[in-house]
Amino acid sequence: MATSESQLAYVLITPAWNEKDFIERTIESVLTQTIRPLRWVIVSDGSTDGTDDIVKNYADRFDWIELLRQPDRTERHFAGKVHAFNAGYAKVKDLDFEIIGNLDADTSFEADYLGFLLDRFAENPQLGVAGTIFWEGNSICDYQFNSLEDVSGACQLFRRECFQAIGGYQPVKTGGIDLIAVLSARSKGWQTRTFTEKVFMHHRETGSGQRKNLLGKFRAGRNDYLLGCHPVWEAFRSIYHMKNRPYVVGGVLLLIGYLWTMLCGNKRTMPAELIELRQNDQMQRLWNIFLPSNL
Repeated sequence: MATSESQLAYVLITPAWNEKDFIERTIESVLTQTIRPLRWVIVSDGSTDGTDDIVKNYADRFDWIELLRQPDRTERHFAGKVHAFNAGYAKVKDLDFEIIGNLDADTSFEADYLGFLLDRFAENPQLGVAGTIFWEGNSICDYQFNSLEDVSGACQLFRRECFQAIGGYQPVKTGGIDLIAVLSARSKGWQTRTFTEKVFMHHRETGSGQRKNLLGKFRAGRNDYLLGCHPVWEAFRSIYHMKNRPYVVGGVLLLIGYLWTMLCGNKRTMPAELIELRQNDQMQRLWNIFLPSNL
């Protein structure tokens, strides 16, 4: 097996709920990595579709893969994913490793993918969170309204000291747990980075359970408010989304969801200091888009 220049030990945790259609591709991707994880805990969060059987088949063959079964939950929300992740983390926290990865059960990537990220951590001691761009469906992730300092939660690697410094993932029911983690890391002086040299595949469309209909656009706008988006940023974001189906209506509903949530006085789910950091970053990016420094 090839080795990375870094030689950093890492562990992976994968919360999974009813992922039988995707998880085998994820497992095969990890099996082919040039550097395998010290331990990989796949946490079945009450799966009922045969996900457990697929994982168990591999766990029986590879002693560094572990299936952890969690009881079914009557209520499904994003905080549940954090609880599942924490259950997996409890299984690895006493091991000797430098990097911890949160890997979704619907991803796949090339054999040198994780080794590439480990090398980036080895090169930069200030790097706290890292990931890469990704393909979803027939398109690559759009960074017109995202920063390369953001890191997708579908495959998010942390330096252990950074993960401990931010207190891990926060169990926010409405979502944004990966975003809050990245902003928390930046607020504590860590660098965060999405690298463009490598790409992973995300086989399930982000938010596919909610965002394929008009109500989903409204909910997306609601979540943007709860997670601290600046109103000017949201206005431009809504206009930008009008180019995608359902075209104008989708962008309008995105903005209505944001404004309705704001006018109803809903409490934001992100800490005030992180909202300030996020809004400053958004306004700087708008400034760079419309008034680039080379003009």
